[in-house]
Amino acid sequence: MKAVKTLVALAITALSSTAALADINIGVSLALTGPGSGLGIPMQNQFKLFPQTIGGEKVNLIILDDATDPGKGAANARRFVTEDKVDMIIGSCITAVAAAMSDIATEAGTVQLTGSPVGLPPGKDKWVFRLPQSNTVMGHAVVEHMKKQGIKTIGFLGYTDAYGEQWLKESAPLLEKAGIKVVATERFARTDTGVTPQALKITSANPDAVLIVASGSGAAMPHMAMIERGYKGKIYQTHAAATQDLMRVGGKSVEGAFVVSGPAVIAEQLPDSHPSKAVAIDFVQKYEKSVGAGLRNQFAGHAYDAQIVLEKVIPMALKKGKPGTPEFRAALRDSMETMGRTIFSHGVMNWTPSDHWGFTNETGVMLKVVDGKFRVE
Repeated sequence: MKAVKTLVALAITALSSTAALADINIGVSLALTGPGSGLGIPMQNQFKLFPQTIGGEKVNLIILDDATDPGKGAANARRFVTEDKVDMIIGSCITAVAAAMSDIATEAGTVQLTGSPVGLPPGKDKWVFRLPQSNTVMGHAVVEHMKKQGIKTIGFLGYTDAYGEQWLKESAPLLEKAGIKVVATERFARTDTGVTPQALKITSANPDAVLIVASGSGAAMPHMAMIERGYKGKIYQTHAAATQDLMRVGGKSVEGAFVVSGPAVIAEQLPDSHPSKAVAIDFVQKYEKSVGAGLRNQFAGHAYDAQIVLEKVIPMALKKGKPGTPEFRAALRDSMETMGRTIFSHGVMNWTPSDHWGFTNETGVMLKVVDGKFRVE
């Protein structure tokens, strides 16, 4: 295989070398530019700590920027399977981009390990496994918290893309069962620079709480808009907002926000009995040693968990095929379905042939922004 080279600023190769016959090649597509860069860059930072060998074989990461664009993500996936002949695809951290990549991965018989909670029609995720918790799992934690807060009505303010629509669809039955009514539904695009009309409509509906469905630094803008419009109720954010960017951009406006997250972001606050505590602390210590104190990130945690997956399934797959072959790619998929209970920084994972999500309802942790930091509720 030809040496992987960085040809443009948007194509970044983490490990560059002339691949030997037995090298394991993994294509990684992340939002390194565009509205989703606050999610992709932390994942890239974690991948810089990736081991060079697993199971005695060299591992090459080919990292490309998808620019938060589904078309670019699909082009990256096509390159991975046709030119780079990868054994696995990781990405994207953006739901709509990951969805655009899924058909190509499936067509090529190549595992896609997503960094976003991409929803696919039944039977369409044979080759797709998710590192993040499902919106249903995280929605469960949010709705349970709302019930305890006595919330009866909410407003929905979310992305127009797949991430926003899936949260609305998957949380609806949970809210209905809890007796919580959605009294206003407003949407906005990732590229929008303001949501004043939407915020005014939700404020006029006067819900007890607002659920904002956005990601990274982009989650701060609608939150700030609600505060600026004089909204006094409770504001909830999803796990895509569980990053320091929320506080960095939102400042005092996001104080008191409730944010659902995986356990990795608040590793030290976990009880000693939590199965993920030791692994989450290991992630935080290594990541922050590399990028700086206080910069832990939900999506960097997903990249850390990807390494846990590969260290477990690559030795299993090597018993059934050689890297670069269809047999090895199929063996990776089969190994992921049968690897059993595995401790991630984000909870306990157990993928099966019928469940490529793996996390249970106990995974979500409710956080509150207090003095610019996340605190477990």
